[in-house]
Amino acid sequence: MDAEKMWEGFGVEGVYETWCFGADADRLAELVLAGKKTATSSAYPIYVVENAPLPKVGEYSIILDSHENAVCIVRTTKVYVVPFDEVSSYHAYREGEGDLSLEYWREVHRAFFLTEMNAIDKNFDEKMKVVCEEFEKVFP
Repeated sequence: MDAEKMWEGFGVEGVYETWCFGADADRLAELVLAGKKTATSSAYPIYVVENAPLPKVGEYSIILDSHENAVCIVRTTKVYVVPFDEVSSYHAYREGEGDLSLEYWREVHRAFFLTEMNAIDKNFDEKMKVVCEEFEKVFP
């Protein structure tokens, strides 16, 4: 289904963003659809380089799979920025990946953020700011 049809089916007036996860988009979208993934994180330096606004509480997003098919709609409930080494075990758990541990989160996100930083000619370190976003699945 395309995003516009999903939004029409949701039946709420307003605007929405569409996006897919940067790594393993299909698996992560399925975790959101199943209600197991209720948070995500992204590298703050990318927002700076792209001059992009941070997500805002109350915003709607349509999560896409790797083929740009709409999977579900989420509403952002919390956004905060912390250094990589201060991301909490609670946030790692809410990300719904692997064994749900902070150790797992750090391992996979360290590798992911290193690649992202290299792509914009920046260095990754443990003090790099991370945008932590919490959300709730609202449709279907």
